[in-house]
Order: sequence, then structure tokens, then C-alpha cells
Amino acid sequence: MLQVSEVQISYNPKLKISQLPRVTDALQAYKLLYEKWDKGKLEFVEQFKVLLLNRSNRVLGIYEVSSGGITGTIVDPKLIFIAALKSCATSIILAHNHPSGNLKPSKDDISITRKIENAGKLLDIAVVDHLIITNEGYISFANEGWM
Repeated sequence: MLQVSEVQISYNPKLKISQLPRVTDALQAYKLLYEKWDKGKLEFVEQFKVLLLNRSNRVLGIYEVSSGGITGTIVDPKLIFIAALKSCATSIILAHNHPSGNLKPSKDDISITRKIENAGKLLDIAVVDHLIITNEGYISFANEGWM
């Protein structure tokens, strides 16, 4: 008899939907992410996180995709969409920090955003924004017209 592993998928919310914060613009997303970001890492290592949203723009959770070095971190779109599908998110907001304090997106930042946007279209999960965060502020790809 063949043996195979069982795969389980679960999402265990700790709050009622009505208690979840709602994010309707980049500033709200930035404030929420900044509040939850480990300030000791904000200017130390680059991290990539995702806000998982339901149809009412309620935040189902924040998923840390990766934590890297001073100049970059690895972003695997598969991990982003595993979390989005597991939580039944209908849209996501990407976010990462630049330890240097520079808010200008790199070519890699733009490239990974496009790659994740295209994957989201296949799965019917909208990528509504990508924020670059520093201790002094943020930049929104959507607000800048890059999405």
C-alpha cells in the first residue's frame, strides 16, 4: 500500500470580522503596518510583508513573507498566495522596508510587484498596492500610478 502525506489547510481567526481593522487607502495601510513592524528591524534588515484583506477591506492578517539582509530579501510569490488562499483573502497589499531610508523603488521592487500582480490575476486575488516603508514615511505604488 502506498503512503502519502495528508495536507491540511486552516485559518484560525482570533477576532470577529466586525472587529478587524479596515484599510481603504495607503495611509491607513502604512499606519497599521508601521505600528506592527518590529522597529528594531526597520532600519536594520529588509523585510517583506503582506496585508491580507477580505472583500470589505478588513485585514484578515499580516503575513511576513521574508526577512533578509541589509540590501535585500527573497520574495517567493508562492508563499504570498499560500497565505492569501489559506486566509480566503480577496486582495492583498504588499509592503517592504528599505533600511537605507530611501523610498525610491529598485528595479527588483518593480519587477517582483509585476510578477505578483500577474499571479494574482490568475487566482482572482487583487494586488491593490505595494508600500515601501521607512521610519520617516512611505511611498505607495498605487498612489504614484505604478499599479
